[in-house]
Amino acid sequence: MKDLSNENRCIYLLKVLHKTPMVAISTLASKLNVSERTIRNDMKQLNAMLQNCAVIEGKRGQYMLKVFDGAKFKVFFDEFTNSDDLLNAMQNRMDYIFEKLMHAEEPVLADELAYEMNVGRTTLMHDLKKLRAQLETYFLSIVGITGQGLVLRGRESDIRRYVLEHVYDQVYQNYPLDSEIVQIITELFSENSLEKSVQASFTKFITLMLDRFLTGHYVGELSSQFYHLTTRTEFHFVQNVMTRIEQYLHIELPIEEKLFVFLPIIGMRTPADIQDMQLIELDQSIQNLVDRILQRIQEEMNITINTGDFTKEFSYHLMFMINRLRFHVKLKNPMLDELYRNYPLACQMANTAADVVRQECDLVVSEDEKGYLASYFSVFLEESGMWQNKAYRVAVVSGTGRVTARLVAAQLRKVLDSTVELSLFAEDKVNCDLLDQYDIVLTTVELSCSCNRPVIRIYEIFNEQELIHKIEKVRYWDQIDVPVLDNNWFVMTGLLDKSRFFLLDACQTYQDAIAYMTDELAKSGQVDDGFFERLCRREEKGTMVLDAVAIPHSTQTVSSKLVLSIGIFHEPMQYQNHHIRIIFMLALPQNTNKDDDLLLRVYDEIIHITQDTQMIDKIASVTDFQTLLQALYRQIGK
Repeated sequence: MKDLSNENRCIYLLKVLHKTPMVAISTLASKLNVSERTIRNDMKQLNAMLQNCAVIEGKRGQYMLKVFDGAKFKVFFDEFTNSDDLLNAMQNRMDYIFEKLMHAEEPVLADELAYEMNVGRTTLMHDLKKLRAQLETYFLSIVGITGQGLVLRGRESDIRRYVLEHVYDQVYQNYPLDSEIVQIITELFSENSLEKSVQASFTKFITLMLDRFLTGHYVGELSSQFYHLTTRTEFHFVQNVMTRIEQYLHIELPIEEKLFVFLPIIGMRTPADIQDMQLIELDQSIQNLVDRILQRIQEEMNITINTGDFTKEFSYHLMFMINRLRFHVKLKNPMLDELYRNYPLACQMANTAADVVRQECDLVVSEDEKGYLASYFSVFLEESGMWQNKAYRVAVVSGTGRVTARLVAAQLRKVLDSTVELSLFAEDKVNCDLLDQYDIVLTTVELSCSCNRPVIRIYEIFNEQELIHKIEKVRYWDQIDVPVLDNNWFVMTGLLDKSRFFLLDACQTYQDAIAYMTDELAKSGQVDDGFFERLCRREEKGTMVLDAVAIPHSTQTVSSKLVLSIGIFHEPMQYQNHHIRIIFMLALPQNTNKDDDLLLRVYDEIIHITQDTQMIDKIASVTDFQTLLQALYRQIGK
């Protein structure tokens, strides 16, 4: 990324923390190309500068900004970040060069540029080289004309795209847009119930368009797909805005300029209140795309997504996303890293949706847009009840008196859902029949009687995170053959035994490997004889492979429970364009509805593994079942 000085690096960090709830120190260090120790030192420096109006807190490798005095912090933030106009950072110098060339009416001499920037010619040439490389992806170039100077060349539409994505704030932060124009925009947006964020984006496009148009830089002829936008109902809104601005400025704007400022409306973020969408007409083709995405997820993962009340909102999101991709309106996702870390299953669903969009619409979905898709899939999973906590009935058994039991109960109420029903019992008052009436038994003593419900041993003062994790494991108690309420984050270990672990070094191909695994499972009666045939038919539609991990899956008729088996290649197995090291084979019961939450959990754990190269190395190097269980151990909270 940028080669930032200490001051500019601190400005960047404060800006990131200001717009992102929480960010990992590893992410910041990677983006700034510095060590994590440097980031920590920068955070200490920032905290000293904030002078108690706010504080940056770090916990377990994550940083977050807490503001205590909003007014004082705003003054500091504005003054501190606006000082980022110094030309002591390469990116700032590159931005200065671009702005100079985009506004130049004639070639700019390199020596004059170097003088203005107070840098040597060697530094300027190095900056130009970097800038040229950055401009290539926008089909722009900086050409040196012998005896005349430097010229920016490329289509006006590409220049504007680069400005919006890279240098708008630097170029237009003090641009004097007439108050009358601002009032026109504000009035018409208010009348049509469009959100402030859309108005702000629209104003940016208007500002850029007027500056370029009034200085003779016309956007010119656009591709045919732009002109099709004039048939959309909501384009009349833009026509009204532009007519008012034309009357005020006494100018006539060509249709291309009006189409340019239409982009932030057809590519807006879906508003928080879907009722505000009366201005925007939903494309009829979007519902087919939604159905195709949900169908592909069901085919690939055996997970049925019910969009429920969010169907219309998701449809609008897809329409706006496709418009953004089609017309190159870039949207930055500040939560991208956190989404990948915390919602890996939803992110995998987003990858599947992106592949459908690529096939159906011939558009490549960016990582930022995949992040927004993942947000919707996370909501779908939550709202459908798949990841919702059960309203447990909990028995709390204590052997040291009523006060201690109440202390434990008070702590439990802090960490448990409000719907949980707690009942307190003395040690000598419980029996098997009583405890079997509850979903979970929490006890501070060794029980004198046995029961058929999950029992969690706690102490008067307990680790809240560990307890929450164990209670979360309880939800899978009846779906796992040998459930274990330990501190291991992985639930999947409860699905495994020696008969479901395979070393695959003798297999010649990936197909041989899955044939061997299914044959052994069939011999032990864990899948039916038709499982392999169904698996092969499913594999023909497409193998679910995530980096070095393959996840073949199909239904089985032998058991009502999910069957998970693991196969290991000590040497990676070439299959299509992949080098597979681990096979997680899933044999799903025909009726998967009751097991959907366990299936989601297993998928979530597998996808977490694919993101951890050290974990993959550990698993792929095991030689027996016991070492596999050791490899599949991750302390909760780590």
